[in-house]
Amino acid sequence: MAKQETQDDLKQRLTAEEYAVTQEAATEAAFTGKYDHFYEPGIYVDVVSGQPLFSSTDKYDAGCGWPSFTKPIDATNVKENTDHSFGMVRQEVRSTDAGSHLGHVFNDGPADQGGLRYCINSAALKFIPADKLEANGYHDFGQLFN
Repeated sequence: MAKQETQDDLKQRLTAEEYAVTQEAATEAAFTGKYDHFYEPGIYVDVVSGQPLFSSTDKYDAGCGWPSFTKPIDATNVKENTDHSFGMVRQEVRSTDAGSHLGHVFNDGPADQGGLRYCINSAALKFIPADKLEANGYHDFGQLFN
């Protein structure tokens, strides 16, 4: 079993923004994230744990300023919590392995694809290109791009 990283370990490994987003539930500024207008084939994993979260095949431009997905790769890889911050009621999305704050899910996504919009912070994600999945230990996800 792998040793659990401490908060100090994470502060050393992650950028200040990655730490603030994933560990302190911060939100990166709209339209500033590296994956907002990024559409290469591949998967997005939790920057903390490497847990597979979203596929480029489910990514779309919602115009909201953050990467948007219609669904996670596997629904069991994310969990939702009701978030009452900033005087709003929203559904927060976290990874199940590391508990990383990812963003929020809304009911205003494409109706023909289930109606959900997973609005996710780029800082919570690491992109694994489709042609490098196997080399990075994600060989099970190559089928998404065949």
